[in-house]
Amino acid sequence: MRFDILTIFPKMFDGYFGESIIKRARAGKKLDIRVHDLRRWSADKHRKVDDRPFGGGPGMVMGVGPFYRALKFLKALTNRSTRVILMSAKGKRFTHADAVRLAKYKRVVLLCGRYEGVDERVAQHLADEEISIGDFVLTGGELAAMVVVDAVARHVPGVLGKAESLKEESHAEEGVTEYPQYTRPEVFSPKRGVKWSVPNVLMSGDHKKIAEWRNMQRRCG
Repeated sequence: MRFDILTIFPKMFDGYFGESIIKRARAGKKLDIRVHDLRRWSADKHRKVDDRPFGGGPGMVMGVGPFYRALKFLKALTNRSTRVILMSAKGKRFTHADAVRLAKYKRVVLLCGRYEGVDERVAQHLADEEISIGDFVLTGGELAAMVVVDAVARHVPGVLGKAESLKEESHAEEGVTEYPQYTRPEVFSPKRGVKWSVPNVLMSGDHKKIAEWRNMQRRCG
């Protein structure tokens, strides 16, 4: 699967995408992640991609032109196998179901805004949808884009070592989170007289009781 990310700060993605599961998936050709500097498609000699908002107001707004030229160059417009997404604080809340849905596309293009936002014509004419990762405002769309790539990538075949990992994790079923997990040691003592123990049922070896306990521990709501 291919991800294209349009941003004015491409180096922000080097660290996160260069580690752990994402790094291995890229090395194994399961993921193709390409980060593009939006300034490349500026029509201004100073590589400017923003301007003052019509109607007045504070800050600057990123223009429609650079996004249009970039998407045209990337052949991402009117392509059924590609989904163009604008990361936006006013977008639809991103969910587990969205991650599963987007993983079915061959290509996802993520547009990262900055400053006071992005010209509304980007959302109206260039993006297929707007996505928000929560009811708060970030300084830009880069972190949100990383979140979306990470969540979607986990559902691409071959990215995770064990596909079974997806079946019982949190939100695989709407409103349900995963049961508690424990590992060694069986008893941990942070100080004298205090013991934090693993539930007895997990040490019983009774797989039926363990499955029942885990099912009861899964939380809804």
